[in-house]
Amino acid sequence: MPIRVFLVEDSQIALVILKRILNSSPEIEVVGEARNGLEALSLIPETQPDVICTDLHMPKMDGLKFISEIMVLYPRPILVISVSVQKDDTHHVFQLLDAGAVDILPKPLAGLTINDKQLQQELIQKIKVLSGVKVLKKKRKLAFPSKSLETDNYVKLSLEDNPKIKVVVIGASTGGPQALQELFTQLPENFPVPIICVQHICFGFLQGLIDWLGNSCQLPIQIAQSGEIPKPGIIYFPPEKQHLELNEWGQFIYSNAPPVLGHRPSVTVAFESVAKFYGKATLGILLTGMGKDGAQGMQAIAQVGGLTIAQDEATSVVFGMPREAISLGAVKQILPIQAIAPTLIALFRNKADTGLSNKLQVDEKFLSLKKNNRSST
Repeated sequence: MPIRVFLVEDSQIALVILKRILNSSPEIEVVGEARNGLEALSLIPETQPDVICTDLHMPKMDGLKFISEIMVLYPRPILVISVSVQKDDTHHVFQLLDAGAVDILPKPLAGLTINDKQLQQELIQKIKVLSGVKVLKKKRKLAFPSKSLETDNYVKLSLEDNPKIKVVVIGASTGGPQALQELFTQLPENFPVPIICVQHICFGFLQGLIDWLGNSCQLPIQIAQSGEIPKPGIIYFPPEKQHLELNEWGQFIYSNAPPVLGHRPSVTVAFESVAKFYGKATLGILLTGMGKDGAQGMQAIAQVGGLTIAQDEATSVVFGMPREAISLGAVKQILPIQAIAPTLIALFRNKADTGLSNKLQVDEKFLSLKKNNRSST
């Protein structure tokens, strides 16, 4: 069965080009088209597409409103194809992802052409990937009941078994921005350890992601600086196109080593480096994402005695990365995304009550011990 695609595009020229590109693949069938979101809403039930492609700026109902309505009424994987989702205008990108879009594809500023082979390949590949994505129906008022969530149903990890967690590392890919927003917005401003996060994202969009997450998060979010020691209560991302690791003194370092499984920065590279330095004091979290990056990294954390959590299939946009880690036996607990932050808070509650929450400072004793151990070898 071919992948059924519905196109929402107000430009007749762009619509014709998109149809020709998609119809060039025997694995794809365009089953419907509309010139705006309002028209598309009336046609989705009868055409039953597997994937929806939509523009952003359209009359009567724009792409943002259309996506919000679709995810409430007829949830489908949605790809936004627009000139307004460029690297230098990331505001729209994260609004669309927040509304429920799974992926974006910038239209060339010079306009679509049928001879753009790179665009053709990228579009067809994205449609194939999205056709396998499972999306969740959204409520009109998006809110997870984190305050009333019974964390006792989820908290199986225990800091009694490993009372010296010093760092949290997180990896994510497809669907990651939405998952990170859900996780980070629930964390308190006195979170007692640093968080190091690797998110696969198109080049040029990292700062937009950081700004978007920062608007709703109590913790400061920044790009890790080479030579810096991770500080409690700060969320760090690697710079674009570079691996992020820790040196023997626990300082951030950048690496231009080859991509791992097609990714630089790589989740596994960061996880393995953090596990090597912090050992069993590491807590690793692997979120939604396509592919295998991060699975070996989770295994490295598990092998040194650290704690590991994977997002569950039901709340993952793509369950590939968590599934791979689970299959390796590297995951100690599998949680829905809305339960991960409450679980972390519960894990660290006793630790925060001991005074670490007032002035969050680097654990100098731990770093000094690591330094002395290395100096003596």
